[in-house]
Order: sequence, then C-alpha cells, then structure tokens
Amino acid sequence: MKQQARRKQFGAKWKQLNNARLVKVSLFGLLAVVMYISMLSNIMPESFDVSLYTPAEKDVLSPITIEDKQATEEERAKAAQVEAKYEYKEETVQNQVEKVNEIFSSIQEVNAKAGERAEENDVDTAAGLSSEEKVKQLKPLISQSAEEELSFDTLVTLVSATPSQLNIAKEVILRAVMDAMKTNVSIDELDNTKEQAKKKLLSASVPPELREAMIQLTDFYIVPNYFLDPEKTRQARQEAMEAVKPVMIREGQVLVREGQTITPKVVDQMDIVGLLDKGFDPVPFAGLGLLVIALTGILVYYLKDLPSGVRSANINLLMYCIIFLCTVVIMKLSSLLQAVDYYGIEYLIPAAVGTMLLMLLTNERIALVSSIVFSLCAAVFFNAETIGPMNAPFGFYVLMNLLAGIFFLGQKNLRSNILKAGLGVSFINVFTVAILLMLKNGQYSGWQIGSEIGFAFLSGFLAAVLTLGLMPFFEAAFRILSTTRLIELSNPNHPLLRKILMETPGTYHHSVIVANLAEGACEAVGANGLLARVGAYYHDIGKTKRPHFFIENQMNMENPHNKIAPQLSKTIIIAHAYDGAEILRKYKLPKEIVDIAEQHHGTTLLKFFYHKANENSEKEIPESEFRYPGPKAQTKEAAIVGIADCMEAAVRSLSKPTPNKIETLVRKIITDRLEDGQFDECDLSLKELDLIARSICETLQGIFHSRIEYPEEIKKKVT
Repeated sequence: MKQQARRKQFGAKWKQLNNARLVKVSLFGLLAVVMYISMLSNIMPESFDVSLYTPAEKDVLSPITIEDKQATEEERAKAAQVEAKYEYKEETVQNQVEKVNEIFSSIQEVNAKAGERAEENDVDTAAGLSSEEKVKQLKPLISQSAEEELSFDTLVTLVSATPSQLNIAKEVILRAVMDAMKTNVSIDELDNTKEQAKKKLLSASVPPELREAMIQLTDFYIVPNYFLDPEKTRQARQEAMEAVKPVMIREGQVLVREGQTITPKVVDQMDIVGLLDKGFDPVPFAGLGLLVIALTGILVYYLKDLPSGVRSANINLLMYCIIFLCTVVIMKLSSLLQAVDYYGIEYLIPAAVGTMLLMLLTNERIALVSSIVFSLCAAVFFNAETIGPMNAPFGFYVLMNLLAGIFFLGQKNLRSNILKAGLGVSFINVFTVAILLMLKNGQYSGWQIGSEIGFAFLSGFLAAVLTLGLMPFFEAAFRILSTTRLIELSNPNHPLLRKILMETPGTYHHSVIVANLAEGACEAVGANGLLARVGAYYHDIGKTKRPHFFIENQMNMENPHNKIAPQLSKTIIIAHAYDGAEILRKYKLPKEIVDIAEQHHGTTLLKFFYHKANENSEKEIPESEFRYPGPKAQTKEAAIVGIADCMEAAVRSLSKPTPNKIETLVRKIITDRLEDGQFDECDLSLKELDLIARSICETLQGIFHSRIEYPEEIKKKVT
C-alpha cells in the first residue's frame, strides 16, 4: 500500500512538472509567434512588375549590396584586350652577323681553292675555274636556306668579285645588318627595316652588279628580332582581368529614377537584387524565423532567473509574457507613425515602458536582456525609411531609451522615481537623437531638429505615464509585492498602521524596533530587507483585538493574565498571530505580509504559561498544548522577523543591557530556536544565522547604548 501511495504521489508530481513544462513551452511559443507575425510585414520583399521601355512609376532603389556578375565579366573582357607582349632577342643579331661572315668566308675559301688549282696546272687563275664551277663548290659550304633564297646570279657575282670588292661588300653588309637589327624588328616592321637598310647600300663604291648582290644578301640576312611572347601576353591579360574590381550594385543605389525609361540593363539589375515579381520567395521568411528563434532562445536562457517554484515560475512567466507582448504591440503601433509625413514623429515611441515595468516587477538582469530583444525588434519595425531589413540607427535609439529607463529607475523603486526616470529617459533620448543627427552630417532645418528633439523628449514622459498606469494592473492581477507596493504599505498613514498606533501604541513601538532589527539582518544574508521591515510593521496586528493582554500595552494597569488560567492566557496569546493574519487578509494585504504575521512564532513554546500551568497541575502537561500550531517559517524573512520579535522583548527585559549581555542573549535565543527546529523549513544556514546574530547585536547596541548622566539627574538620585 505504501509503495502504491508513493507511486501515485510520484506520478502526481511528474504530471505537475510536465504540465509546468507545457505551460512554459506554450508561453515561449506565443512570444515567438507574436514576434514573427508582428515583424512579418516589415521584411516582406518589395517587388515590381515592369515592362521594357516604359517609364518607371517611382524611384527604384537596390535593397541589397550584390555583385553584377554579367557586368563584371564584360569589364574583364574589355580589360583583357591588352597589347601583345614582345621580346627582343639580342642573340639574333649575333647569329646573322656570323652568317654574313660565314658566306664571305666560304666565298674566300672557294676562291682560294681555285687559285691553288690554277697554280698546280700553271694556268691563269681566272681561267682555272669558271664561275659556275665556283658556285657549285660554294653551295655545299653555305646554309640550305641561303642556297635556296639567294639567286644563282647573286652567287656568281659574289664569287666573281675581287678580294677587295668582297671586303668592301662584307663590311657594308655587316654594318647595314647590325644597324638595322639594333632596333626592335618585328614581323610587321621587317619590310620597312629592309628598305631602310637597302638605302645605305646605294652609296657603296662597287660595281652595280655587285651592289645588287649586296642588296639581296642584306635583304636575306635582316630577320625579325622582336618576337611575340605568349606567356607574358597571357600573364598581362590575366593581371588586367584580375585588376578589374567586381561591379557592385550598392544598397540604396538608384536603379532607375521616376519617369525614366526602363531599359534591359535596368531589368537585369532589378532581377539581380530580387525586385522583379517572381512569385513566392521563402528566403526572407526563413531569415525572420531564424531571427525569432535566436531572440526566443535568449529569453529562454535568461528567464531562468524567475522564481523556481512551479506555480510561481509559471505565473511570473505569464506576467513577463504579457509585459513583453504589450511592449511589442506598443512598438508596432508606434511604427505606424512612419506613414505620417512629419519630422521625427517616430521618436515618440514609449519603448522604455517595457523595461521599466520589468525592472519594477522582476529584476535588473531580465530587464537588461529584454532591452536588447526589444531594440532588435524595433530596428525591424522601423525599417520603412531604410533600404535593408533593419534600421540600425533607430535600433540604437531604442536601446539607449530602454537602458536609460533601467539606469534612472535604479534600485529604489518609488513611484516618484518613475517620473524622475521618465525625465532621465527624455534627456538620454535627446542626447541620442543629437548623436544620430551629427553622425549623419546632413543639412537640417531648425524646424526639423526641433521637431525630432521634441518628440524624443516627450517619449520619456509618455513611457513614465504608461508605467504608472500599468503598474497597479500587474500588481493587482498577479498579486505582486513590488518594492513600490512595499513602500506604500510602510506609509504610517496606512489604515492598519494607524490602527496599531492608536489602539496598541506599545505594540507599534515594539514593531518599529523589530522592523529595524529584521531589515538589517535580512540585508546581511541577502534576503529582502524591505519586505522584512514592512512585515514587521504588521506582524502583531492581531494584538489590536485584545491589546491589554500584551505587556507592552499594559501601562498603569494590572496584568489581566494574573486573574485567568494559564490555558486561557495561552489561547489569547496564540490567537494574536492568526487573528492578525485574518485581519491582513480582510484588508487584502499581500500574501507575503500575511505569511510573516502567521509564521513569525512558528511552533515555539509559550514557556512562561507552560511552566505556570505545570505548577498548578498535578500531572505533567504536554508541551504541544502550549506551542503555537505553526506553520514554521517558510522564508528567510519570516524566520528573521520571528527572531527579531523575540530579541526585542528579551533584551528589553534586561535591567542593564551591556554589549556582552546582549550578544550572549541573542546567540542563546537563536541557538534555542535552531535546536527547537524552527528553521527546518526555511533556507537559513548556520553561517547566515551567525550573520543575523551579528547584525541584530549591532542594531540592539545602538538602541540600548548607555547615556551620559546630566547633573540634574545625579542630584535627583542623591536626594
């Protein structure tokens, strides 16, 4: 049976946990859906249905920066039309000079052999060999190309010339070839170079037939020495193409002005940047989805700082979602003002209301993270005046707006601070708008500057007014005990505090001292000191039902407990905690205050009446009959108020309180409560109990410090 009960209990807890997770997933899903839907209209791509050679209905601007690949390729093709690269080969000149020397050497050799043969036969050299025979002997000695290119008559003329004529011919031809080939001789320039060289041969003092032979030789031996270099040409073309920068269509670039003719080039550019109507394009919608997922992920990660209890976490998350959605709706509605043609009206957006509410109702960390998400959403909402999907300058303006709300609100969350924070936001808005105007470095009229600054200034006040108006709604709807609410409850003019003061002045004074003790101790251990202070003000409200049964209210009167039984006294004393809780519930005070009033005594024992009852009884009375029914303190604040309540009464009973006496008493009371198990259900550690003891001792020593006795007082004591 026990195992079945445990299984049922485990199953119930598991079901509760699953339900809690389902609620969280649903709420975060709701945030994501609302963000997506609200930003959808701002990222839908603009498209045009255009016709060639018709006038444009309005200016068409590029929404993105992208390369026009076709135009880039055209520019590279133009750049590739570079001049061919040639190379001058100096060795060609030397080769041709050697060839000239070679042919004349061969002629000399043939002539020499003819002379030797004539001597052997003892005949005249001229009659020894004919010119035709000499040419036959010469041809094997010269190159094949020379043999093919030089005419037979030219060779005959050369072998028939005298040695002196050959020397002149050789020198003239060498000079002509060398002079001609010192310059760059390309194939295209070859004929012109040859003609220039031939002119130099006309002045040679040789027979005409030899001059003609020299001209033919010169024409043959002048060859190109300036050749096309394919590798350098290819490299030059490649470098020229690489030097061409990509042709970019810049974001905001005007593709066509209103009234201008839509040319094929304009259509191509509109196609490249995605402005032509091609039907549904899923890319922008997918991009928005990724943005929303990222923003939701940030919120999921940082919202773990909300209270950890299942019910409390879900309620706080629901409250956060409502604030978030309200802020998004406010920003979206404000973005509609862009349609109004008025300078700076968009700066009227009261975005700071979101982070100011979160600062007041949650904590600074969550408010800071949310401000980043809000600013990104605002950058998308207010993109009507920009080409891209986000208006970065306006997103910066909203971020400064939100951070200013957090900074100026600070930790002292008074309602008066909300108005001061609104004023601070206004000045930061003006400062931010001034930054943006100066960074743009435009020519602005005085009316434009004044209008934009004026709307930015009004934004802070509008945010403060909205925050003041929405705060009571969230506090009432979610029963939130904000710092502002606590400060209101600590006002001495509150009806219940006036009731305590008027009906139980001793209890009121006692509660004020307990509040001082509890606040300092809570701050020492990181608990909510303000909650402890306010809870201490109201913790003994139940004593107003029977004020004279409590010693602090018994002035100049007999103690009524002396006339009644200890059991009845016990009932009256114990009842004050639960009577107080009932009164607080009746006046609809926050649950945290009610819990402090109900739990500050825990299950402690009424020792005085317990011992008195035992003295009057013949048998031992169980302690349980004289203990408070509880519950024990569930929070640090309730436990510390209970300790401070006991300390104040105990120390006041000391005749001459000294620091040592006070510390001994404080630590004894805390030890007794610890051993009695009064801290079992709250999160107080031994280290924190030591810090509480030190804080209470310091406060009590300040209250019960020794005074200097003045002369009049000394005289009274003596007399």
